[in-house]
Amino acid sequence: MKKMQVNNPVTIVNADGLILGRMASLVAKKLLNGEKVIIVNADKAVISGKKRSKVAEAKEFLEVGAPKRGPFHYRRPDRILRKTVRGMLPFKQPKGKMALKKLRVFISVPEDLRDHQMVSFKEAQVAKLNGPYFTLAHLAKEIGWNQGE
Repeated sequence: MKKMQVNNPVTIVNADGLILGRMASLVAKKLLNGEKVIIVNADKAVISGKKRSKVAEAKEFLEVGAPKRGPFHYRRPDRILRKTVRGMLPFKQPKGKMALKKLRVFISVPEDLRDHQMVSFKEAQVAKLNGPYFTLAHLAKEIGWNQGE
């Protein structure tokens, strides 16, 4: 396995207990400012709302498109989070493409990053929510994520 180099201008974000959309918008801003961002514990990010309605919405979205032509719908939590951040970037423009290349997302914490300091955004904490919520891993399992892959 390739050893990952972590330099000073890298921000490592622990997504555990952070609201998906709020975290993604903050990460997108950092990427557009030229920072490299690594997100760990993607499966523990939180989606606000009732689980049943959000899963139904996701399953309905899965029916859009064709399997070979797209749009392609990811089921893994790290890919869902990456696409959420991509949606907040001007990814069709050169600056958005460069910003997206500086993003890395992992389902858990890789061995190389365990001893590094991780940040958590106060604005995106789950404590700010009053209503129901569930994790990205639950959504992924409901729409067909096989953890063995």
